[in-house]
Amino acid sequence: MKITKEEISPVDVRLTVAIEENDYKDEVTKKLKEIGRTHVLPGFRKGHVPFGELKRRFGKQMTSDVINDTVYRAVVDYITENNLPVMGHPVPVEVKEAFEDGDQEFKYDLALIPQLDIKPGSDDHYPYYEIEVTEEMIDEQDKNLRKRFGKQEPGQEMTEDGVVKGTLMQLAEDGTVNQNEGAIQVTDGIVFPLYFKDKEEAAKFNGKKPGDKVVFNPNKAAGGDAGELASMLHVDKAIASDITSDFEMTISEIIVSVPAELGEEYYKMVFGEDKVHNEEEYRAAIKEMIAGELSQNSHILFRNQFDKAMMEKYGESMTLPAETIKKLFFADAENADEAFKAQENGIKHEIIENNLLKALEIKVEEDEVLQTAKFLTARQFAQYGMAGIDDEIITRYAKEQLEKSEIRQQLIQQVLTSKLYDAIEKAVTLDKKTVSLDEFKTIAQEA
Repeated sequence: MKITKEEISPVDVRLTVAIEENDYKDEVTKKLKEIGRTHVLPGFRKGHVPFGELKRRFGKQMTSDVINDTVYRAVVDYITENNLPVMGHPVPVEVKEAFEDGDQEFKYDLALIPQLDIKPGSDDHYPYYEIEVTEEMIDEQDKNLRKRFGKQEPGQEMTEDGVVKGTLMQLAEDGTVNQNEGAIQVTDGIVFPLYFKDKEEAAKFNGKKPGDKVVFNPNKAAGGDAGELASMLHVDKAIASDITSDFEMTISEIIVSVPAELGEEYYKMVFGEDKVHNEEEYRAAIKEMIAGELSQNSHILFRNQFDKAMMEKYGESMTLPAETIKKLFFADAENADEAFKAQENGIKHEIIENNLLKALEIKVEEDEVLQTAKFLTARQFAQYGMAGIDDEIITRYAKEQLEKSEIRQQLIQQVLTSKLYDAIEKAVTLDKKTVSLDEFKTIAQEA
């Protein structure tokens, strides 16, 4: 068997595979004899089928299968041995259903990944904006955390996020309680004024206390949403939106959120065991938490600016193996040309990233994937108020997630991308500047 390479362009290669009968006939014979040993054919005992009969019945299909397999494996081996940076898989120039005995020739087109002379270095300067963490941000985060880890209990007066319990009585047009048969009366009503669509209706509950009465319009409060009205008034959803009258609510109880008190137990719930011991350390930990969250915005902005610069430098002049790519990825599209055009920039971005990964020698280790899975698992637990979960439990949950192939591939790509841009940030020179959050938003919008 002989393989010759024709360079149609710097990114288009055609391999021609010349295969002689001697390259495959022994394998065909072997496969046919195996059928004779393992299959029972009508009119013959198992293992006693004449070879001529086997060849007559199965020879043509077996020859095709063996040739296909032999040729394709030879092409793949050639690509590997010659380190060809192939995009996708080899594309046959002509698809044949079956093959006759004898010497034959096959052609495959390869789409090569453009090799770019690209390696970020210290001479490359990029702006990098860090967002200042203000005392106001710390105060706001403190308020949110203490609310999240606080508790709910009966209160003496309505608060902004209070939950109101009591009876709901439908009113007649004259403002009195509707005494007609079928009038709606709810003895165990619950309303959440904070989530009312109409803020004027919500304001009617301001300053109210248990025992007070409030006249409001549930339809306006729910913005006419039948589902919300049905839940509030305990009626069928099919008729809920037709209820437009006012209701009188006699408040029996107001449930309010009580912020958590600063102290060892609270610090442990928020940050874990033995991390924070006093208010000074608590505010410092919050500042670090906010800075970490805001830094993601800085990284994203840098990444977008870097990607834009790479596209301007390499993307615009990049030549793609367009026709082979269309056969590879857009063969089933209604219009392959339009589909390719729509994805062209995305393909170029992936090629640039591929070259960067190679230039910076970025690889993903198994332990890195597990650590990322553990981090995401711990964060999910924390969102439900369960910080400081034992590492053994976190690890078990993380490993269960990694058993799902789709999630595993997503995490591998996440780690790969994260490591790539971390390496880029270390390789180039970052001209850092601290800005306010508002200034950063303006810069990001302009970018």
